[in-house]
Amino acid sequence: MIDLSLSEEQKALQKLARVFAQKEIAPAALPYDKEPVFPGEIIKKAHAAGLMNLTCPKEYAGQGLGLVNASIITEELTAACVAIAGMVGINSLACGPILAGGSHEQKSRFLIPLNQSGKTASFGLTEREAGSDAGGLKTRARLEGDHYVLNGQKCFITNASYASFYSIFATLDPSKGTKGICAFIVPRESPGLSIGKVEDKMGQRALNVAEVIMDNVIVPKENRLGNEGEGFKFAMEALDEGRVNIATCGVGVARAAFEAALAYAKTRVQFGKPIGTFQALNFMLADMAAAVESARLVTWYAGSLADQGKRYIREAAQAKFFATDVAMRVTTDAVQIHGGYGYTKDFLVEKLMRDAKLTQIYEGTNQVNRMVAGGALMRG
Repeated sequence: MIDLSLSEEQKALQKLARVFAQKEIAPAALPYDKEPVFPGEIIKKAHAAGLMNLTCPKEYAGQGLGLVNASIITEELTAACVAIAGMVGINSLACGPILAGGSHEQKSRFLIPLNQSGKTASFGLTEREAGSDAGGLKTRARLEGDHYVLNGQKCFITNASYASFYSIFATLDPSKGTKGICAFIVPRESPGLSIGKVEDKMGQRALNVAEVIMDNVIVPKENRLGNEGEGFKFAMEALDEGRVNIATCGVGVARAAFEAALAYAKTRVQFGKPIGTFQALNFMLADMAAAVESARLVTWYAGSLADQGKRYIREAAQAKFFATDVAMRVTTDAVQIHGGYGYTKDFLVEKLMRDAKLTQIYEGTNQVNRMVAGGALMRG
């Protein structure tokens, strides 16, 4: 028998995250959407509550949780505001390459101070000419004695303006494709590193996204992760976990939209009765509920495989594209159920619909994730 009920420990984690999200994040969701502000105080409070660095091992001052438990927490935070939750949770992706390819010394040197301080880091892979085609990146790394010199630009980097360090991917030789890519830990204060354009986005507006510019940035050899040419592998390993996280974001956004639509359908009266009693809308609500719960299960399944130490590349990709497509569909239906009011900024569903769109794009577009999943099926 498969038991899908939460343990007492998981219920406690869920309650902790839900109370925090409703008290600290939800009240800021609409104001921070209208006037994007770095949620520094919220991040500090989340750190103090033990809601940051969820999957980083306790050995390195993280919470040491598995992906399923981390998903339980992240769903609650994202249901309140996916953008603010993204700033709270960015370290899981930023530190992923260090956990995948770093030595014990590197993990201790960079992760412990980060996790203890409550500060944030960033993951630097995407470039203007290398988005979905990450192997085509142009940022160059040149070895000079005991250090590397980095030159290039990264774009769409979450938390770029506030990161204490960056996990940066650069190539020694573009002709080598993915086999020429190295991963480096680049401190924020490195001479020659600067922040470029800060993106003005349609949704998730409190999520800081900006360019990272490197002009002859010197990086010591001891800041390279693994061997030369292994960087792409570390990026992909970090993105596997990241896709489960983004799937969870999709679940959280979809759940928030469904709950708002259900509440509205129960109280909005037309033709003498609540609109949710009309079959057309009643069926929409039933489909929304089924979609949210299905997305949660496929996400937890991918996370459970990771927690068991099993291969989960395909399942992570499937969870990502399925759950985020659900988020887009459910938020669109929530706006429809609200009618004209849903199209105004007075109601939360308008924001949720804008927020949902980005979940289909970052951590690999859903088209790329279908390629990942489909390729795995054919190889299997």
